Amino acid sequence: MPLEFAPSSDQALPIWPVAKDAGIPPEAAAGDWPAACGFTGKAGEICLLPAADGGLSGALFGLGDPARARRERFAFARAATSLPKGDWHLMDLPDGFNAEEAALGWLLGQYRFTRYKGSPPKETRLTCPENVDADRILAIAAGEFLTRDLINTPASDMGPKQLEAAARKLANEIGASVEVTTGDALLKSNLPMIHAVGRAAEQAPRLIDIRLGESGPMLTLVGKGVCFDTGGLDIKPPASMGLMKKDMGGAATVLGLLKMLAGTGAAQGLRLRVLIPAVENSIAGNAFRPGDVLGSRKGLSVEVNNTDAEGRLVLADALTLGAEENPDLMISMATLTGAARVALGPDIPPFYCDDDATAQAISAASMTTGDPLWRMPFWEPYETMIEPAIADLDNAPSGGMAGSITAALFLRRFAEGAGRYVHMDIYGWQPTAAPGRPRGGVGQGARAILAALPDLLK
Repeated sequence: MPLEFAPSSDQALPIWPVAKDAGIPPEAAAGDWPAACGFTGKAGEICLLPAADGGLSGALFGLGDPARARRERFAFARAATSLPKGDWHLMDLPDGFNAEEAALGWLLGQYRFTRYKGSPPKETRLTCPENVDADRILAIAAGEFLTRDLINTPASDMGPKQLEAAARKLANEIGASVEVTTGDALLKSNLPMIHAVGRAAEQAPRLIDIRLGESGPMLTLVGKGVCFDTGGLDIKPPASMGLMKKDMGGAATVLGLLKMLAGTGAAQGLRLRVLIPAVENSIAGNAFRPGDVLGSRKGLSVEVNNTDAEGRLVLADALTLGAEENPDLMISMATLTGAARVALGPDIPPFYCDDDATAQAISAASMTTGDPLWRMPFWEPYETMIEPAIADLDNAPSGGMAGSITAALFLRRFAEGAGRYVHMDIYGWQPTAAPGRPRGGVGQGARAILAALPDLLK
């Protein structure tokens, strides 16, 4: 089923949104029917309204308690999955509810990952609400769908080579250029840590470098592209390895964001660069080892105290490369630490930024877009935790405390040169189905960045 809104038509049936325990809109002409059906307006509740000819005249949709609206994002996605097949249009929303979020929620509710089983959703379409930019909402949903598809695809079909192919396909769609450095060429190009992490895999490691735009402020996006993570020689237990197809969630998210930027027109007047170190952290005789000391593009030596902390290694070389052009803003996105999940759970990725104005813009946008983020500190006193005895840096400080912060501090060492640097420690996975977010891969942070961009690069 194509991602689309229904054309405006008198044939589209009305949906009346009703807050919990509020009166039924008189124009719904519902009489005693909703009460007889037990409809109270609780979140996600639907009451189909009969027409005199035995068909449907419309539907009531429960919005729940307006005071608790923030407890459920994209509640209107429930309508997309629950209403009968056909075209629908949304009547006026009460105060406290947002038509743009409702429209996006409807589209996100249409998402299905059907590559291996299942079928597209039924043809239930919404006409875009008045005063909502349909093209913008469609572009945002398309970017999110790309991110979800990439994360949901298992490593058997989404290794470094296939991730490169997906990046090239997107670049071709939006008119961007792509350069890819692969295998031993990484060493010749002074990207040694990307090579070290990925050299044991069947598919060669690579750096994907996408550019769009030739003038204006420069935004560089760096996404972790570990297509599968066994943990390397510090192998993960089965319970921890099961979801590691999502360890390229940072790469999937920056590609989804790039699609949003191009599709909404936000890329105009910008110089965009996307860097994705794409590797598989595998086990073989040539795998990098605990205790190895690796050289980096920046010239800093890194002691490997855990081969399962590989994401920061590949990001480090990519960040160094990106910072060499002195972008106005550089953002890294990575499924980096379990510590972030312990601290904030799966829904709220922490982000790190030294610039207060930048951080405030991102925080504000995260709330208005239903794309939550939470600022965490680059805590300077913890710098000593990433400084081992025999090298400049330690990739995995012992003790386990402040794991997300120390990982962010590690990355910041390699981002020097960028005008401003933001790091997002995302999860990239929806563990329990929610409105507009089925269980599986999910984008985090991209919509917040898109919304904040006018303030970030003005």
